[in-house]
Amino acid sequence: MSVEPCIEVIDISKTFQQGGQTVHALQNVFFDAQPGEFITIIGPSGSGKSTLFNLITGLAQPDSGEIRLNCETVHRRMGRVGYMPQRDLLLPWRTVLNNVILGPELDGRSRRVARREARDLMPLFGLDGFEDAFPDTLSGGMRQRAALLRTFLTGRDVLLLDEPFGALDALTRRELQRWLLGIWRQFRKTILFITHDVEEAVFLADRVLVFSARPGRIVRELHVDLPRPRESVSMVSEDLRRLEADLLVALQAGAPSNGVPDTVSNARRL
Repeated sequence: MSVEPCIEVIDISKTFQQGGQTVHALQNVFFDAQPGEFITIIGPSGSGKSTLFNLITGLAQPDSGEIRLNCETVHRRMGRVGYMPQRDLLLPWRTVLNNVILGPELDGRSRRVARREARDLMPLFGLDGFEDAFPDTLSGGMRQRAALLRTFLTGRDVLLLDEPFGALDALTRRELQRWLLGIWRQFRKTILFITHDVEEAVFLADRVLVFSARPGRIVRELHVDLPRPRESVSMVSEDLRRLEADLLVALQAGAPSNGVPDTVSNARRL
């Protein structure tokens, strides 16, 4: 029995005006996501990945094409999916506990029930004992854990994570990647995850969608055949390196016309 996709992006294109010029952000983008799937999205800087998330969340509307949620074309998508932008956006005047219950509060749900649910999840998210701390006392990794808990507490089945670990040091990023996989395995949310890191894209995903340079379009879909639970996979395994090499070839094929990716910080990070 086939399972219907929970997200369908059908022939989406988007342009916008910037400094008096027309910017073609996305062009003819097609993909879908199955319930419980983990999809990473990678491509050059400025290729429309964050714009795509803005369209899925309803913060912007496409010029053409349609977005379907649970097999239904939805024009008013605000609040239908959980969204974590690149910055954690924790409110500095609210404690960790009061930050993470923001979603339920905005939905009009019981504050008391939300606080109880958040307290129950604090140990799983590595925040036990920090309920009453303020954001400026937290490390970068803990701030991202709090932001992710806030996103989970929206109660949505689909979560969009826009480079959540991009600003972290390598060791913290590796730790949080493995931790996130454990959370995902337990709750089986559908996750769309933007990254510029080739290793991260392959390590986390069931599928990787590779975007071209602007106007962004999907130039490759890479199925990741590594075993799960992925936390046990060696970061130097031959299978992982083979997939990374395939992904690098696809990224180079979709890079700007001068052949140089917009952002390169090392051999495996774009």
